[in-house]
Amino acid sequence: MQTKSNILIRRIHLEEEPLIAEHFYKMWIDVGVPEDAIEANWQEIILQFIQNARDNLQYQAFIAEVDGVVVGSTSCQLYAGLYLNAIKPKHRKLGYIWGVYVEPVYRRRGIAKQLTNTATDYLKDIGCTRVVLNASPDGKPVYTSLGFVESNAMHLDIDLIPPNPPLIRGEQEDSALLIKVKNDNF
Repeated sequence: MQTKSNILIRRIHLEEEPLIAEHFYKMWIDVGVPEDAIEANWQEIILQFIQNARDNLQYQAFIAEVDGVVVGSTSCQLYAGLYLNAIKPKHRKLGYIWGVYVEPVYRRRGIAKQLTNTATDYLKDIGCTRVVLNASPDGKPVYTSLGFVESNAMHLDIDLIPPNPPLIRGEQEDSALLIKVKNDNF
């Protein structure tokens, strides 16, 4: 447990997990996701995700309290990965922090930093060699101040691709050859 002035950071109790779901929902609203874009059963989905992470990925969540009132939370776990990992854990064992949320009236008091540091300490304690997180634009300065650096992750919003993207030089010839090969085989 960490205490700074009247801020208490502690591990969550199982019966408080709906708070994590609520904070995660509020985080999505804060970053501009329209409410109608969020599944109606968002709480159930989040709680199932947490259950799986607890069962399989050493999940742990932390709550921030000010004068006994819950004002923020974060979750962390082993990184499930988007691709395989065949590297020995002593060389690369990734931890993932997600859902760092602080109620708006309690922001800019260092609570997000304390939550993130607590989650980082937990991940270090379970043997992680690196911590990964996704940052909102407002969160980036917080994480940068804690030593996080931007990585090589990239993304493409498929909805923003024109329906018929222009061909790159050489693709036209490749397309013509592909059509010829298909026609020759049928």
